Amino acid sequence: MNNLLKSVFISAYVTLLVVASIHSTVGIWQHGLSSGWFGVALAVWPMMFFFVRLFLFDVVRTSPNLLGFQVLTGLGCVVALLLGWGDSSQALQLAYALGLGASGLLVYVFWYSQFQRDEAKFLKPGEKLPHFQLEDESGKVVYSDALLGQPALLIFYRGNWCPLCMAQIKEVAGQYQALAELGATVALVSPQPHENTRGLAEKFNVPFKFLVDKQNQAAKVLGIDVENGTPKGMEVLGYDSDTVMPTVLITDKNGTIIFADLTDNYRVRPEPDTFIEVLKQHGMA
Repeated sequence: MNNLLKSVFISAYVTLLVVASIHSTVGIWQHGLSSGWFGVALAVWPMMFFFVRLFLFDVVRTSPNLLGFQVLTGLGCVVALLLGWGDSSQALQLAYALGLGASGLLVYVFWYSQFQRDEAKFLKPGEKLPHFQLEDESGKVVYSDALLGQPALLIFYRGNWCPLCMAQIKEVAGQYQALAELGATVALVSPQPHENTRGLAEKFNVPFKFLVDKQNQAAKVLGIDVENGTPKGMEVLGYDSDTVMPTVLITDKNGTIIFADLTDNYRVRPEPDTFIEVLKQHGMA
């Protein structure tokens, strides 16, 4: 139920941010910067900019708590309260500023963005990678045993719909030569439809393994699956309602885990230099 609420929240939150941003712009146009609508703009525009930036630019990671956005939003609430005093539309202005701007941001940062991961005891350095089954972009079955014999970097991502996931893959693809020189196989795994994975493989055109985790079978084995984790509405684009928590694993040639990033915040992700350094430290070359 918690994940279902999150999937509904994020779709509604972004939609309402668009509505409030447009409404505040019209309000400023009609009443000027001395009206409470200016405060509404300060309260909702920062997060509107945040999401626009995610989708238009290659943003891989952000600060965990978005403190700067919190400060601007709080300032907007104060301005909306002061400048809108006595205005006939003050109730609506405060609903936008306090309800959507401040409360929405806090819910997004401290509830939606965070995972409640159960401790995965077998996803720790020194443990063997569990056996699981995947499919390549054409639907051919690929077993985890195929990753044995050389070090492997496994990146589990939510799908092409996730802008941070796409930016992370682009970032790692830019380091493919360095990873290849260290003898590492790079496997990108998502529960998304095969056609989306094929499109991703064609887009980046790097010697990685683009794999599909059909019905989240592997994610369930690893304990990183998320029921109802896809934003509500994405089903019309062919995505399943279930997804995966962004996870990065590095194994040696024997399938022993030597690095595991189990982030508890989907906006906080490791850099490729971290992967390269781990491989070097373990004598990969």
